[in-house]
Amino acid sequence: MTSRRDCGARSRHRALAQIAGTAITIALAAAALDAQSALKPLSLDAIYDPQTRANFSGSVPQASWLDDNTYLLRRPGAAWQKVTALSGDTRPLYDASALENALAALSGVTRAEAAAASRDPLEFNATYTSVVVKLGGDLYFHDFATRRTVRLTSQPGDEEEVSFSPNGQAVAFVRYSNLYTVDVASARERALTADGGPQLFNGKLDWLYQEEIYGRGNFRGYWWSPDSTRLAFLQLDERPVPEYTVTDHLPYRPALEVTDYPKAGDPNPLVRVGIVPAAGGAVAWADAAAYAGMETLVVEVSWTPDSQHVEHQVQNREQTWLEMNLADAATGRTRTLLRETTKAWVNNNGGPVWLKDGSFLWFSERTGFKHLYRYRDSGAGPAALVGAVTSGRWDVRRFHGVDEARGLVYFSSPDPSVLDLQVYRIGLDGSNRTRLSKSGGSHQATFSPAFTRYVDRWSDLTTPAQLRLHAADGTEVRLIEANPVPALAEYRLSRPEFVQVNTRDGGLMDAMLIKPPDFNPSRRYPVYQFTYAGPGASQVLNSWGGQSYLFYQLLAQSGIVVWVLDNRSASGRGVEAQWPVYGRLGEYELQDLEDGIAWLKRQTYVDASRIALSGWSYGGFMTAYALTHSTSWAAGVVGAPVADWRDYDSVYTERLMKLPKDNPDGYRRTAPRFAAGKLQAKTLIIHGTMDDNVHMQNSVQFAYELQRLGKPFEMMIYATQRHGFSDPLLIKHVHQLEYDFVLRALASPSTPATK
Repeated sequence: MTSRRDCGARSRHRALAQIAGTAITIALAAAALDAQSALKPLSLDAIYDPQTRANFSGSVPQASWLDDNTYLLRRPGAAWQKVTALSGDTRPLYDASALENALAALSGVTRAEAAAASRDPLEFNATYTSVVVKLGGDLYFHDFATRRTVRLTSQPGDEEEVSFSPNGQAVAFVRYSNLYTVDVASARERALTADGGPQLFNGKLDWLYQEEIYGRGNFRGYWWSPDSTRLAFLQLDERPVPEYTVTDHLPYRPALEVTDYPKAGDPNPLVRVGIVPAAGGAVAWADAAAYAGMETLVVEVSWTPDSQHVEHQVQNREQTWLEMNLADAATGRTRTLLRETTKAWVNNNGGPVWLKDGSFLWFSERTGFKHLYRYRDSGAGPAALVGAVTSGRWDVRRFHGVDEARGLVYFSSPDPSVLDLQVYRIGLDGSNRTRLSKSGGSHQATFSPAFTRYVDRWSDLTTPAQLRLHAADGTEVRLIEANPVPALAEYRLSRPEFVQVNTRDGGLMDAMLIKPPDFNPSRRYPVYQFTYAGPGASQVLNSWGGQSYLFYQLLAQSGIVVWVLDNRSASGRGVEAQWPVYGRLGEYELQDLEDGIAWLKRQTYVDASRIALSGWSYGGFMTAYALTHSTSWAAGVVGAPVADWRDYDSVYTERLMKLPKDNPDGYRRTAPRFAAGKLQAKTLIIHGTMDDNVHMQNSVQFAYELQRLGKPFEMMIYATQRHGFSDPLLIKHVHQLEYDFVLRALASPSTPATK
């Protein structure tokens, strides 16, 4: 039992404690305000100036495995390091000075040339014991152990797309559109093809195939057999393809750059698969009789493990089906193993993964989500489906490999949150799916050859990349690179938020919101919205965003709410979320973006009359389309847009829009240039004069229609710049341009945005 006196004493103590607690809270708040005011304000110079910018991302090396106990680390501009996985003991991969000295000792080679050639990029053999370098347009072989250096080529012409054979005994390359090999022991050169030229490519990809099929920047169009005895290659006949010219206006006499570039509906290059002995001999062409009279694409090439067959995937021009074929390496005789179709288009999801028992793993999006299936090939007729290895309403985003000894498959997936990327393993029979990564964020795993451990490159929205070593079960072994970034603590940054938005028909979208650092909920703020909107191209991710993220922070610091929304077709929720845009790009996406605007309008701190939209490439198209089909935005920055899908390349466009002759109304209806009369918002158009991807012609066409109709707009053209700007000073300039435009366009006399 408690006395009344005890109760009174306790009440006084509680009151004193509350007073003390309040005082502490006030003191902490005051200290926080003092700390906040002591932080430096962001500036364009701090983010983009090539001389004075702060390092906001730190430096994390790229990791790859040499063997199961050793990995390699590479930092830009630094020597390669070889690291013992468990201990962290580090030593150079090779003696860089010895390589430079060996090259400098060659006749006619200066010390400066030798130093430049001995730095990245280097072409290593599979075991990283030797290297091929290019000097004066020719190739030289250097063995690290013996320090033997041999000149491999001496013929006129540039050697391109250089690679070692798997056994390291030969090197392949392309010269003047023909495929060659050279023996590293004897330096004997062999021409494997002889008919190549300016319009016939052997072993080298054209612009279209590297950009849309095999990966931007990858022009290599040949593949060594595992036993090093043969090469498969693509032959591309460019003669039917129309040319497109971009101009460098800076010389007194403008320089013209001419590229074979098929636009939607134009003839594509003719393609076939060749197979040739590495020592030279007759080419066996993969039998394509089944596709006679069709316009086809070859979207994947690889070898079976026994080097007896070349796997190649063929699609029709509009990419509504895909067939996986095997061609006999000696005869070219071809057999179809399987065929993929969907209700819209079929994506190329990579080649098969062959297992030791002759079965193979295959990626398919037949259910609307990318999953892994197991097939068995009897050697005759189509392959038989054994069963699904993975399933569910989520994608297998990255495949890491198979540990056949333990019957385990390793992969990454944005499950349970599409904002994250998590590492998983599952049994080959589809059992016991286990998440290995423990935290949210983006986990990019690189597994050792025997799948005993992996290096995890992790980041989240507010944390630059870090490297950790993990055991195969996900247990952290040690921290490799903490990558501390002091600059992030020196500047006044806001805490970003992830939010979810419901669509009018019950769908779900993800968005990122950044409020000003001194956010006051009683104020009404203008909004800057960034969009990309293209199918499957998520922008709202729990991973480090680098300079783009800092640019958002700069806008927030200037009194603007930043809003990044993934419309459903851009999200990571499977290809089924993308299919509704088929044949009508822009329409479905705009509906989702407007549902995002409706969400913003319900927030009391948003001034709905002052919202700007910005995007580049597909996002530039989306911005131009939105500004000409909606009044939800007061201003827009239209960067390198597609103004008419008839202007863009055939493979990408026809996959999503069909052929122009089969969808004429869709092409006309989705072209911003033909809706220019409906533009009401303040508009800034930006383009690089040498954009060889989305040609500046798009912006010129759009501007012309606006001019004819008396529509005011602003426009900035950047000399020599391509689709992605490369000049550091012009990168700074374009961001200053956008920043200034947004502040002007969203300014209000009562509550102006401030620099």
